[in-house]
Amino acid sequence: MKKNKNLFYKEFLNRENIFLRAGFVPESEFYSAIKSGNVRRVKKLCEEPLDKKNGLGVLSKNPVRNLKYHFVITAAMVARKCIEGGMEYSQAYTISDMYILRMDSLSDVEEISALHKKMCLEYAAQMRIVSKKMPCSKYVSSCLNYIYENLHEKISVADLARISGLSESYISRLFHKETGFKIQEYVLQQKIEASKNMLLYTDRALCDIALILGFPNQSYWTQSFRRIVGTTPAKFRTKMPTFF
Repeated sequence: MKKNKNLFYKEFLNRENIFLRAGFVPESEFYSAIKSGNVRRVKKLCEEPLDKKNGLGVLSKNPVRNLKYHFVITAAMVARKCIEGGMEYSQAYTISDMYILRMDSLSDVEEISALHKKMCLEYAAQMRIVSKKMPCSKYVSSCLNYIYENLHEKISVADLARISGLSESYISRLFHKETGFKIQEYVLQQKIEASKNMLLYTDRALCDIALILGFPNQSYWTQSFRRIVGTTPAKFRTKMPTFF
């Protein structure tokens, strides 16, 4: 069962498979400009539409499908770079998911290229905001990364102490100082955010989502979800637009 939970959650997070298979060589200046929040530079670099870029690899003989693959590659790369720059994992991948879903309904290369530019500019604008905030220390950053990658597990203070190389008491104080959350509060918040995305973007049963995200039972997940979101998971899925 633990193996299945891990597989399900990794499938949900695995937005970078195409990138790994494509052999894509990123334009470092482009991604650096987004990561640093340089909106003006990103706008300049996006003047040339995606479908007109020289050297764009051929991942499909179908022009629309080929451009869609490259769109997903960009979304995966930009999300990673923004996370490296200090953007919250949930925010980075929520933006990525939303734009990929919008792109998936398009069938015109010019529309896809225009959406690509809009996505890149939004990431840059968000990174401009992030860059003005105090960055996390490497210790807390390593904890945030561990939490995001292991939301399918029960995460303890001891786990984060081991990851950071600090004592449990020290990493607890440092984490609260830099994030404003106690560790277990933050972990629960991220589990709820992940479950919201699963409710919107997958058709998995409620009991499966609770299991995948490491909740002891569906009842505890429902109670936690209602307390944080203000409604039950079932009502949230009914009221919000779904994308499957």
